[in-house]
Amino acid sequence: MQNSFMAWIETVPDDEWKDGPLSELLPQVVDPQYERVDHIMAVHSLNPEGLKAHLGIYRSAMSGTATLPKLEREMIALIVSLENHCHY
Repeated sequence: MQNSFMAWIETVPDDEWKDGPLSELLPQVVDPQYERVDHIMAVHSLNPEGLKAHLGIYRSAMSGTATLPKLEREMIALIVSLENHCHY
């Protein structure tokens, strides 16, 4: 059974990312298909340095290695997202 409760975290609205410290990060986190910032990235919007750190960790985690290539990591991420009913 899927939990219908979702945590509420204050975020900066997408249309306010165009100015200030979030503007340089916007192209890196906007979803080109939906033309908005995914919730997983938006939760960092009040702390742009935290968002930069999240992006660094994500890139590191998703880059391929000899034992687990990038394609396989992406496939695992897709299955986890589907199981969690995430659109991203």
